[in-house]
Amino acid sequence: MADGAMKLADEARLRAYSMPLEEMHPGDPELFRTNTHWPYFERLRKEAPVHWCRDSEFGPYWSVTRYNDIMAVDTNHQVFSSEAALGGITIRDARPDLRRPSFIAMDPPKHDVQRKTVSPIVSPTNLHMMEPIIRERAAKILDALPIGETFDWVDRVSIELTTQMLATLFDFPFEERRRLTRWSDIATSIPIPGGLVETEEARQAELMDCLAWFTRLWNERVNQPPRGDLISMLAHGEATRNMTPDEYLGNVILLIVGGNDTTRNSISGGLLALNQNPDQYEKLRANHDLVPSMVSEIIRWQTPLAHMRRTATEDYELAGQTIRKGDKVVMWYVSGNRDDSVIEAPDRFIIDRERPRQHLSFGFGIHRCVGNRLAELQLRIVWEEILKRWTQIEVVGEPKMVRSSFVKGYESLPVRIVE
Repeated sequence: MADGAMKLADEARLRAYSMPLEEMHPGDPELFRTNTHWPYFERLRKEAPVHWCRDSEFGPYWSVTRYNDIMAVDTNHQVFSSEAALGGITIRDARPDLRRPSFIAMDPPKHDVQRKTVSPIVSPTNLHMMEPIIRERAAKILDALPIGETFDWVDRVSIELTTQMLATLFDFPFEERRRLTRWSDIATSIPIPGGLVETEEARQAELMDCLAWFTRLWNERVNQPPRGDLISMLAHGEATRNMTPDEYLGNVILLIVGGNDTTRNSISGGLLALNQNPDQYEKLRANHDLVPSMVSEIIRWQTPLAHMRRTATEDYELAGQTIRKGDKVVMWYVSGNRDDSVIEAPDRFIIDRERPRQHLSFGFGIHRCVGNRLAELQLRIVWEEILKRWTQIEVVGEPKMVRSSFVKGYESLPVRIVE
């Protein structure tokens, strides 16, 4: 850790442990942009594992920070609802006139039939068919990288690989694929002056452009025989073919973000983790068979989506706290993945853990990430291909983090491939 980052971490720790608990707002996006959220969650796990934030830019909310308590919420959709009409799945409420349902922001039975419509695209058979395509593309991307020169790993590798995959899943015009990246970033951004978008109106205008593109593609696919891409599946699916435009856009955004941000930020986070833990990088170089377990450790370590939110549909007691009907409940996966009462040495990056898949990053219950195996497949392939080519990819500057307490990601990561 560079001196500046270490000083920032020390100051954050002092603030986190000195402020009154009732003033703590762990969902502050600035904590994630500066990577200083860790001591806040450490303290909450110890002192207030189910914590009430009475005031924030997102309104009041409960934070659930321990592994087992998060599991209790995540697997109880009867009490803890994902419904868009109640606020949806993020700490930030959408304006009531802009709430767009998608199957992740629905409760059964509607959730189940819509999810079932798209799940065949990530079936074991389909993943087996995708593997050579992903490998060919990963190889092509890696072979185009400069040797001995500094470049941005996020842009050249993480974004490019996942966006190519997304374009394939949607059968989206390949040469226009970076639009998918833009829409993913826009969908999860918080409008601020100088930010990715400055106003909610500007954000909505870009999302309407996304809807226009996907509506054209829908109209093409609905008049053709069913095919294996996501748009065709939605257009011909019994549970999805009569969706409203808002519902269609909600599901498209869900699939774009789910297929892009999570894998993309794990590809970046994995390289950073190996550089921060050179003993693990050496272990990997000595034994390439560790790639599959390393992939799971990367996904735990990175936790690409920091939280999921639910809304209580009735009063409920959790860890001695009474959550009231209508309260916003935030499950902090990023905290549960560092819970030392469940995960041994959780603050260490260990690529050969005994139980590497024991993490919360994909969620649990009915909303467990539908594309989790595809994410793991892409990460496994990219690391297998990296190890065929080079022994060292060196991070040469501080990463620039996304200002979001939902997507835990990277805007840039300067690296150099060592010859």
